[in-house]
Amino acid sequence: MTASDTGTGPGGDESGGRPFQRVETALRLRLTDGTYRKGDMLPAQRTLEKDLGVSRDTVRNVLKLLAKEGWIATRRGSGTKVLKVPSAAAPQGRPQLYNFMHDAFKQPEVSLDVSALTGESFVGLFDLQVGRVEAGEISPLRVHVRMMLPSEDTELLYPRSGDPKDPRVHRRWRNMARLNAADMEDFCARLRDKGVKAGLEVHRVGWTPQFKLYILNDADALVGIYSPVRGPIRLEDGTSVPNAMDVKGVGLTLHHHQRPKEESARQSSYFADYREWFDTTWSELAKQPKSG
Repeated sequence: MTASDTGTGPGGDESGGRPFQRVETALRLRLTDGTYRKGDMLPAQRTLEKDLGVSRDTVRNVLKLLAKEGWIATRRGSGTKVLKVPSAAAPQGRPQLYNFMHDAFKQPEVSLDVSALTGESFVGLFDLQVGRVEAGEISPLRVHVRMMLPSEDTELLYPRSGDPKDPRVHRRWRNMARLNAADMEDFCARLRDKGVKAGLEVHRVGWTPQFKLYILNDADALVGIYSPVRGPIRLEDGTSVPNAMDVKGVGLTLHHHQRPKEESARQSSYFADYREWFDTTWSELAKQPKSG
């Protein structure tokens, strides 16, 4: 996958893949909520393109991802058929953040801890849950989010230009991280308008994340390893930076670790390791950015 596939980086990375993420989220939701059922034919790509307001390339590459995961099958001249549908309550196959976010927001108390490069995937799915609250589908009492992102003055290993004197890729990442944090503030304000006690904390760390981590309701941990990939990165103005370093984010495999029910098993569990890593890093190493 290249920059032209998603309008993002060489790996369709999460540091700029909002159109791809939006289409992926929309189609996964339609597969989950019964809009598209097993055996149905999906609308034509040109119909999805107009419906979702994105390019044909973005639609095509989301369909490729869903086909690779086994949810759909596309045959030239025959269209795209739904082979199976996911269950929000019991995710099938590869763990998906959407499914776990869907379940987490069914609880009255929602806690979400995130460590990522920009949090792009998380922010898009959080917006979806806010929409469910506004539609009256769910009614959590409290939502608290802690996001841990790299500091803006950190010299990142990725994304970065091949030329160390070229600041454009870092500036693009910085703007995306800022936008996501600002969006989260807006989303929490929308929740508060609906009577939800919503809070957001954003801390910064002085290194490049090697993995993304989501801990939901202190019950489930989802972990994905960032895979570096070199190629062109497309900027907001449509120009490309050649030979840049980024990470594979779209379609990144997540590994699920559940909190053991038995107290005696918790100390030796992977979940406990990630829980301790996040809490210790948050309190001892991460810093709250200065205002202004």
